[in-house]
Amino acid sequence: MRAAIFDGVGIPLRIDRVEDPAPAADEVVLRVAACGICGSDLHITEDPAPFGIGPGFVLGHEFAGEVVARGAEVTDLALGDRVAVVPMRGCGHCETCRRGDPARCAQMVLIGGGYAEYVRVAARQCHILPEEVALEDGALAEPVSVALHCVVRSGMKPGDRVAILGAGPIGLLVAFWARRLGASRVVVADLHSHQQERALALGATGFALSGPGLSENLADLCGGAPDIVFECVGKRGLIAAAVDAVRLQGRVVGVGLCVGGDQWDPFVALSKEIDLVFSVFFHQRNEFGVALDALRGGPFAPQALVTERIDLSPVPQIFESLRRRTTQCKVLIEPEFA
Repeated sequence: MRAAIFDGVGIPLRIDRVEDPAPAADEVVLRVAACGICGSDLHITEDPAPFGIGPGFVLGHEFAGEVVARGAEVTDLALGDRVAVVPMRGCGHCETCRRGDPARCAQMVLIGGGYAEYVRVAARQCHILPEEVALEDGALAEPVSVALHCVVRSGMKPGDRVAILGAGPIGLLVAFWARRLGASRVVVADLHSHQQERALALGATGFALSGPGLSENLADLCGGAPDIVFECVGKRGLIAAAVDAVRLQGRVVGVGLCVGGDQWDPFVALSKEIDLVFSVFFHQRNEFGVALDALRGGPFAPQALVTERIDLSPVPQIFESLRRRTTQCKVLIEPEFA
């Protein structure tokens, strides 16, 4: 089969042929319908050591596909089933796995493999898609779930004023969920206005440009200092910016993947008596199912994230271009796209 292969830091991905996967007893093989290119994938290729990634690895954890083979022990999935995949693979036996939260399993592995024509996963990682959801759109279930978990972690209540730093896919999906769950104001901030219309289409009530005076701009657009600020970029200095912008006794939620450390002044957070929490992954049993339902449609639809659908051939070039700021938002790799 064809796949996009990682060889090392500073080396573009390459398209090559690798061995077709075969399922173990508790696994299935999927024909990949679509896989999203995630910002985390870019981070991984720049600093692979913390993620245990080496040459020959196939990236891609946001994917959906059709079951084309199954192991001898798999009884709850049939050939032809359309599924979205939870990329956190736990042991399947511990307490956290049994309660549907493999992200907290001591043996959890964040799988890849989606940048290919076929992929092998444990059957327990698969969720059958609702009939109303296109198979390719199932690739959005993972980031939609990540954003939902952020809002759940924040403790947001209906009527709260929310600000979001970063208009990437996760920031925009946090806006989607905040609005859907009753926030009175949802303001997205970014260095550029590329995603302003998309932010509004996903439920934001306002958009601000980051820079000097950001706290004041957010307060104006929120009708007062925001109750909750989500940091969805993962760059140095943005936790400090969020702490500066949030109201007294408000809450800052760290979401962005900041690799290599950060520096901020805890005294400011202490003097404002804020809550600082962090959010990663999601709950498989509860939040992933809610995310799948959200893909059925509505006044604001997560499908608005998608800016391009490509086959495998241009993946190396598109992947490198996403390291720079562009008008792209969510690119879906569809191996059979024509």
